[in-house]
Amino acid sequence: MSNEKQVDSGRRGLLAATCAVGGVAGLATAGAFVSTFQPSERAKAAGAPVEVDITGLAPGELRTVEWRGKPVWILKRSPEMVESLKKTDAEVADPKSERNPEELTPEYARNEYRSRKPDILVAVGICSHLGCSPTTKLQPGPQPSLPDNWQGGFLCPCHGSTFDLAGRVYKNVPAPDNLEVPPHMYVGDTKLVIGKDEKGEA
Repeated sequence: MSNEKQVDSGRRGLLAATCAVGGVAGLATAGAFVSTFQPSERAKAAGAPVEVDITGLAPGELRTVEWRGKPVWILKRSPEMVESLKKTDAEVADPKSERNPEELTPEYARNEYRSRKPDILVAVGICSHLGCSPTTKLQPGPQPSLPDNWQGGFLCPCHGSTFDLAGRVYKNVPAPDNLEVPPHMYVGDTKLVIGKDEKGEA
């Protein structure tokens, strides 16, 4: 092979290598540029409002949806469940939701039912003690790990904290506060929006 051909071949090899490196760098730059349009983890965690159709929710039925990575319970309380809240008033630690109201209970839920409508409870299913998720114990009556006069509610199996059917914490348990009631509102009678209310608060 002549010197001229060797030089030409070397140039082609160098040109190919340069193009390859440039292509990889271009792809990396394009990838980084496109990634700026992806929502950040912080934005994902903030979470958008969630719409829930509660048309088919039967009395005594609980549905769980996710909002901001948290389980949110929607419980349709039967008339008997609503009536039971009068019996638990004296047994819960914060019956009027006066503890940390700005964090835990919107103004429209600072009532005996902790809700906008007496028959619908909307609450974040996370215990205020160590962040465990309580189990549903909706049926009244004696049950393991529960008092004999149990009216129905929720039991955190980790350390035994109990909450009534309004998410109000019982006295003398590890959990310090009631379950959180998230911002929410109704759009008509059957559509519930979680994570937003009429004031736009979320």
